[in-house]
Amino acid sequence: MPSRYVSTGEAAKAIGVDRRTLQRWAVEGVVESALVTAGGHQRWDVEDLKAQLRKRRRGES
Repeated sequence: MPSRYVSTGEAAKAIGVDRRTLQRWAVEGVVESALVTAGGHQRWDVEDLKAQLRKRRRGES
């Protein structure tokens, strides 16, 4: 089954942070979006995003 990509706002809500926080984390390289649209908008796979954050918390960068 293909992943469902969501907007930055939806992804941020799913992980309990503000949209601007998620955008900042992406700029800082803390997390990476699943794709960027032709218009420059980030799209997120929420399960992948959660996995990235779990990995980071465990110190696996």
